[in-house]
Amino acid sequence: MIYELRIYDVNPGKMQVILNRFRDHVIDLFSKHDMKITLFWEDLDESSNRLYYVVEHASLEERNLNYERFRNDPAWIEVRRVSELDGPLVKKQESIFMKDVPFFANK
Repeated sequence: MIYELRIYDVNPGKMQVILNRFRDHVIDLFSKHDMKITLFWEDLDESSNRLYYVVEHASLEERNLNYERFRNDPAWIEVRRVSELDGPLVKKQESIFMKDVPFFANK
């Protein structure tokens, strides 16, 4: 199992829009494409406009295939189009890939 920490720098004034998009659409679409969000946070310092979440993947290859299917899903394309009518929600996205260490049982 690998874990992907995704960090979004959200454009000013767009945090609630992106949170709604995840709540109403993206989490279900990820699930449809075999991607499981296990943890989700908004930065405590609201002025930073940062969003963080962890996605579990069976392997890096599976991750890449799943994201490719997600990005090409007509439902996602429409959700993104509608939610970004007033401009992009994210100005920068970063992914950090992690794996378990043998001496600690992550839950």
